[in-house]
Amino acid sequence: MTSPQPRPPRERVVLAERRGARRVHTRMEVAEQTEIGAAMIGGLIRAQLGLALRLALVTVAALGALPLLFGIESLAGAHVLGIRLPWLLLGVAAYPALYVIGRLYVRLAERNEHDFLELAED
Repeated sequence: MTSPQPRPPRERVVLAERRGARRVHTRMEVAEQTEIGAAMIGGLIRAQLGLALRLALVTVAALGALPLLFGIESLAGAHVLGIRLPWLLLGVAAYPALYVIGRLYVRLAERNEHDFLELAED
């Protein structure tokens, strides 16, 4: 019989850099309150505010246009599947539209934050 050969020591395989190291560097820059850190934070805040205001404007314009559409006689009296069109738009179509706008905001806000982290990494 042959004696079992000793196993080689285990090796740790890392496929990508840790995300935590990047965040620590960003936190250090922000925590130190340097001019560069303050400018970076200000840029992120302005980007997030601009995004929020643009999407709020789109939402208000889309929902605010509904009463104008209902003022048109042919649309106000139209029926779809036995339901009047204004009720269908307000009760059914408005909620998926708000959901899509919310998901879009989250995706774009996360992209802004990701860009901020990449900028802070450099």
